[in-house]
Amino acid sequence: RTARRTARQPRASRTMPAGPFASSVGVGRAEPEWAALNKVTGVCGVDATHARGETSEAPLPLSREILSGDLSTCPPSVDLLIVGAGLSGAVLAERCSAELGMTSVIIDKRDHIGGNCYDYVTEDGIRASKYGAHLFHTQHARVWEYVQRFSEWIPFDHRVKGRVPVPGAGPAGDKKLVPIPPTQETVNALFDAGVRDEDAMARWYESERVAPAHGGDPANGEEAALSRVGPRLYEAIFKHYTKKQWDKYPEELDASVLMRLPCRTSTDDRYFGDAWQALPARGYTRLFENMLLDDPNVTIRLDCDFFAHREKGTLPKHKLLVYTGQIDSYYAALGMPKLEYRSLRFEEEFVDAPDGGFFQEAMVVNYPSADVPFTRVVEYKHTPNQPNKIKKGAVIGSLIAREYSCADGEPYYPVPNPENRALYEKYAALAAKEPGVAFVGRLASYKYFNMDQAFLNALEMFDNLKETGTLAPKRRPEDFGPGDGPK
Repeated sequence: RTARRTARQPRASRTMPAGPFASSVGVGRAEPEWAALNKVTGVCGVDATHARGETSEAPLPLSREILSGDLSTCPPSVDLLIVGAGLSGAVLAERCSAELGMTSVIIDKRDHIGGNCYDYVTEDGIRASKYGAHLFHTQHARVWEYVQRFSEWIPFDHRVKGRVPVPGAGPAGDKKLVPIPPTQETVNALFDAGVRDEDAMARWYESERVAPAHGGDPANGEEAALSRVGPRLYEAIFKHYTKKQWDKYPEELDASVLMRLPCRTSTDDRYFGDAWQALPARGYTRLFENMLLDDPNVTIRLDCDFFAHREKGTLPKHKLLVYTGQIDSYYAALGMPKLEYRSLRFEEEFVDAPDGGFFQEAMVVNYPSADVPFTRVVEYKHTPNQPNKIKKGAVIGSLIAREYSCADGEPYYPVPNPENRALYEKYAALAAKEPGVAFVGRLASYKYFNMDQAFLNALEMFDNLKETGTLAPKRRPEDFGPGDGPK
């Protein structure tokens, strides 16, 4: 994508910090007390491509064959035909090759590998993500061990700020920059709560919460939010952000969506609490390159549409089809209703001369108020896995991406309501009877998987293949727990 370029004028309203979002621990790290909880303490993992002497920090050039979309040059018969070069497809191709010697052809309609994790280096030397910021975090030791085989990793404690209207100032009035999810600092800044310790914060929540008037469990998202954080935080941070993200107010969504609202009592401003939190040192695309590109059992064709080739009868012969796309698209010929998704639109802007080299105070700043049409602004320069040119301060400008939630475009987030759940169950029943096809991943499961959940799901499906000869999940999608979803 081409970013709009603008010159940034100095702002008298606030002073920008020098350098990227950091603490005394380092760039991208939380304050010492909370950074110490991250088990990733330094550079770890193996980047085989870098170890061989490759010095490029950008995605590697792909061969003309890979980019051609031409299936006639593929092996005529393989064990696996994998639709989608994202996390799920890559894990299954890599594991089936490494442990079982199985061959696969991976096809993808896009012109790159990596799925939504794909990142790249812009002409200005900034590492950016094509489909929005991706933050790796996991509690699963198995996943952490696995991903270290294909990349070097560096510790990163994701912290989000929100520019939130001061209560009483009106939606377009003064705004304060506060931690999200809310912490002691958040409620003190917005409501002058005077909270100084965890007990006081717990008491503040209790004094704010409003139980459903009907006396039962929350019946919708609004009742859930009010029972979790009370009306003031709900109005300031969650109500309008939810409307922008889902195009539905909380009362129109399942209670489960907002029952997950974190109620922090501490000063921990990390977005995630997982044991391992890190970024790949040379980007997520390098992870996929090391997983797939040098494996003689794996053939990749990009710019290759599965449905077009299926219709023409030009797919290679295969023992098993691994389908990672939208489950409703697979059955489109049946004329059933489509599942509902929310998508994202990114408005990129290259700011030539921001104050101090940075546009905003943190990598991610959320805008939860109704007067701002976008949900958040991401500034990639803040991440510690930027190319050396950025780390040395050689790039004065900065790339930002304003995110808008929308109904059309790439499917990102399943819309959680009873109607969609019931429709998905109909599709899942069809999939269960489909011979020779394994439906894998978030789109095929109509479930938002975090990256580590997608890794674990694919690894467990491979376990099943080894143990039973069937490529099938070991648990239901909902058993992985909620993904991060929109953030």
